[in-house]
Amino acid sequence: MPQLNPNPWFFTLLMTWLAFSLIIQPKLLSFTATNLPLNKTLTTTKTSPWTWPWT
Repeated sequence: MPQLNPNPWFFTLLMTWLAFSLIIQPKLLSFTATNLPLNKTLTTTKTSPWTWPWT
């Protein structure tokens, strides 16, 4: 079964991992987010108890 021979696949895995970690990942991390979250103050809503007509 040729799928169990790790010789060609291990090298492919290693080269793909190195390409991602050394070339692609720094390029992706250099992008800035377009919609940055803002520091908004939390507004609390005043709740009133429900008045039940049968009590």
